[in-house]
Amino acid sequence: MSRLIQLSGIAWDHSRAFPPLVATAQRYEELHPGVRIRWEKRTLDEFGHMSIDQLALKFDLIVIDHPWAGFAFEKNLVQDLKPLLPSIAVEELKQNSIGATFESYCYGERLLALPIDAATPAPSWRPDLLERAGVSSPANWKEAIALTRRRLAIIPGFNADLFLHFVMFVKALGATPCAEVEQIAPMDVMSAALDLLRELTEPMPREIFDWNPIQVAERMTTTDDFAWNAFAYTYNNYARDGFARARLRFGDLLSLEPNGPRLRSVLGGTGVALSSACKNVDIARDYACFIASGSTQSKLYVNAGGQPSHREAWNESSVDKLCGKFFSGTRTTQEEAFVRPRYSGYVLLQTNGGNVLQEALRDNRDIKAVLEKLNTLYRESRQTGSKLFQAN
Repeated sequence: MSRLIQLSGIAWDHSRAFPPLVATAQRYEELHPGVRIRWEKRTLDEFGHMSIDQLALKFDLIVIDHPWAGFAFEKNLVQDLKPLLPSIAVEELKQNSIGATFESYCYGERLLALPIDAATPAPSWRPDLLERAGVSSPANWKEAIALTRRRLAIIPGFNADLFLHFVMFVKALGATPCAEVEQIAPMDVMSAALDLLRELTEPMPREIFDWNPIQVAERMTTTDDFAWNAFAYTYNNYARDGFARARLRFGDLLSLEPNGPRLRSVLGGTGVALSSACKNVDIARDYACFIASGSTQSKLYVNAGGQPSHREAWNESSVDKLCGKFFSGTRTTQEEAFVRPRYSGYVLLQTNGGNVLQEALRDNRDIKAVLEKLNTLYRESRQTGSKLFQAN
């Protein structure tokens, strides 16, 4: 009797994330009768910000996002997938992953994870409520502010989300976030970015500072309180028929100026990594490739609720129809999204920096003091970062 091979994995808790992995595990087990795969899940906040040290000791497979790259490699928590995969497989994913999803997991000549999920902040709205209000989804900043002042708009203001909105505006105003070692960006750019966030959020309820993208989508689909969300990490599930009480539509980001270039958002999404503690590396690698493959992503994975990163799914008209035109609606924004910093101490900056921005916008703190505090936190995060790798 052959030995049963068991793999364990940790994902995060949403219909976009957990059911598709369970579905792939079930099918992989059917194709490989000697393998058993058990997935567990954690909250969205734990996924983005809880250190992965203990997870790497307990699980073979970790669903991860790219800002953990520096930390994960510095602490030797994950396997470098490049030498474990045939070069043709690496090249296939490089060529066929949407936007920068593959690139985001490449760090210091190493490969952190295989991309399996693509997301980036984009607008969402309730067509019925916008029609009732006599407006369309805003295309530029002036239209967005007009809708916000009518109390019809929200954004997720949870600490990490708020920091990433801020980074998006810094980029739009002509600076590369965290390119310098002493400051996130020039002070005048940071000040202008904060002013834009303040103008947008001032008419919004203070509760937004407790809401992450899932909570925003749930609020928009379970109540009729808000018609439009300016930008939040996307969840195609809410565009599917029957998933929620009301359906959302998703589209591309607005521009700051009429007929000007669109905002570029900060890439999200997830990949599947192999922990350094994984003892069945060959099987785990094969299963990870199975999840990331175009055939799985465009059929089993998306049909089970997933949000694929493989272009084969994004190019499939039946997938787009299933998901309420989510993929065609957000494709340009997904393609244009940029990769955030990935040095070892960066993840904590998102949380702490977001807390400072919340104080500024919710409690009307002094702007100069806020920006100085942000830069102090940034320098501190750099000091705790890796000495072996530098942010790409």
